[in-house]
Order: sequence, then structure tokens, then C-alpha cells
Amino acid sequence: MLDDVLALIREHDRFFITTHLGPDGDAVGSQLALGRFLKKMGKSVAMVNADEVDYNLDWMPGAGDIAVFDGSLGQHEALAEAEVAFVLDTNDEERIGKVGSLVRDATATTVLVDHHLEPEHWFDVFFVREEAAATGELVYEIIDGLAPDLIDEGIATALYTAIMTDTGSFRYSSVTPALHRSVADILERGGIGPAPIHETIYDRKSMPGLRLLGRMLNRIRLRYNGQLGYSVVTQRMVEDTGASWDDKQGFVNYVLSIEDVKTALLFSETDDGAKISFRSEADVRVDQWARHFGGGGHRNAAGAYVKRPTFEKTIETVIDAASDYIAFDARHAPDDDLSPEDQSYLETLLDDPSDSP
Repeated sequence: MLDDVLALIREHDRFFITTHLGPDGDAVGSQLALGRFLKKMGKSVAMVNADEVDYNLDWMPGAGDIAVFDGSLGQHEALAEAEVAFVLDTNDEERIGKVGSLVRDATATTVLVDHHLEPEHWFDVFFVREEAAATGELVYEIIDGLAPDLIDEGIATALYTAIMTDTGSFRYSSVTPALHRSVADILERGGIGPAPIHETIYDRKSMPGLRLLGRMLNRIRLRYNGQLGYSVVTQRMVEDTGASWDDKQGFVNYVLSIEDVKTALLFSETDDGAKISFRSEADVRVDQWARHFGGGGHRNAAGAYVKRPTFEKTIETVIDAASDYIAFDARHAPDDDLSPEDQSYLETLLDDPSDSP
């Protein structure tokens, strides 16, 4: 566990760090914090991901040091020469994308640092704690166990971003007094304040992104007598507004904020199905629901990628399964079928005349 990771860092000099597809704040923050820390210890570090860093995270110190995998000889050599390869914030080879099989087959000692359920077994060393609020919390423990005095503004910014984003701004049930003490230490050592980070991530919106948000809000529907809310982002909505898929970050939280809603979903249309974001209140679990559809995640925040004959069928199938995993209040008995309004909504959501730009 932690002691094994600390020993590997002390005893080796060449490191490779990667994380999952579509890296979020926890993934990028953890990667940058660990990479910067290792460099300050005098180590050689290569950071390579299958996907590029989203625009709302590209401001982070050192973000430009993360290479996007392109199959180049230099990237293959960086992994071949690495003595230790870290995989952060995901425990699934497929979720690492094109880098996954390369890391799995590498001669380097592979180290998993993660807080998700059911890790694959091919890693050599596991530093995994499902109760951790974020992978950034575990990376902080690595740094704290070796040389906490090396935490500077850049490392602190990365760690705070990782933890803050993966805890829903410290509102999920995984947040503990111990985590707050760790965050206080991060802020003090790095000499940073939380407000600029939060504002940069959550308050920097493009006009196309706001137009997309407006259309998503207009499509919110409630089921199970108001206890489940869901909405959609279709490919046409993105194209018509001129937005990017990155602009939908955090959209699902608007659905969850509706009074009496205890679980919320956002369905994002893909060419062959839907990506689904699941969110819930503190005492409601959505991870098992997501796992039923081939996804996974945490108690209050999970995701899945579902292939169905149509986007509308995907929505209907997932929503209809809600009562198998969510204990809706007895006074609000779940509906047996979609209402006529919702049936009409599903039939027309891909071609809504009100969406003319």
C-alpha cells in the first residue's frame, strides 16, 4: 500500500504517469501534483494521456507538460525507460485508452493510485482506498509521507483542484474532518486561496456554453413524482449552439439542485448510444445503478456508457430501472410507465423546432 509506493519513489529515478480518458479535475490535478513533486525530488517524469486536457483545466500550472499520446518513438521510449508507471484515478485498462495496453505490457513496475471499486488485477502495486474522497487525497498522502515541505503553489493548486472537483466542492458524503485538515495543510504550504481556483473552473463560461446550458435546462423532466430529474445534451444541440462537449461539465448538478430531486441524470448523445452522468444526494447511492449499465463510480457520482438501438430507448431503459436501485419515498410511489408528456418528449427531443438558433 502506501509504504510500498513510498519505497518505489525513494529507490527509483524514472517515472511515467497516466490517467483516464476525458481526464477530469481529479485526474489532471493528481497527475500534475505527483509529476511536479517527483521532478522537485530530482526524478525524471513523463506524463502522457490518451486525451488532451479540457479547456477548463488547461490553466493549471504544468498542464502543458502533459503530452497527448500520438504513438511517437519518444513516448514509447519514455515508457520503455520508466522504472515505475503510475496509473491514477482509474483501475481499468480500457479506461486508459490507447495508453492502457502499453502500460500493462511495460517492464516498469505498475502502480495503481485510485479510489474506485473493483480494480483490475494486473497492477503490481495497489494504493487504493475506496473511502477516499479523491485520488488527489491519496497523492497528498504520498507527498506527505515523503517530503511535504516540497509542496509549492503549483502542487497545492493541483491537489486542491483534484479534491475540490471530485467532492462536488466538499459536499459529498466522502468528505471527512481528516480531509479538511489535509486541505488546510495544502492551502497553508502552497500559500494559495480557494476562491480563484473555484472561480476559474466553475465560473468561466463561453457564450455558446451558456446557450447549450439554456437548452439543457429547458429539457429537464421529472419522474417518480419529482424525486428523479433528468435532461439531455444531443449532438444537434451542441452543433446548433456552437458549443463544445467540454461545455457540459457540471450540467447534471443543475438538475440535482431542483427541490425534492434526490437523484439526477444527464444523457449525452453519442453516435451509438449515450454517456450518462449519475448524481445523487448524500444518502442516496447511484454507483450500483450505473454499474448495472456497464459503468461505475462513487456513491453519489457515477457514470456509464450505454449502447442501445436509439438514444431515446437508452433514456427510457435507464430511467425505468431507477426504482430497482433507488429507494423512493413510499409516499411517492414510482410511476409504472412514462407519462404521455415524456413519451412525446423522447420522440421529439432530437428535432425540437424551438431550438432554431
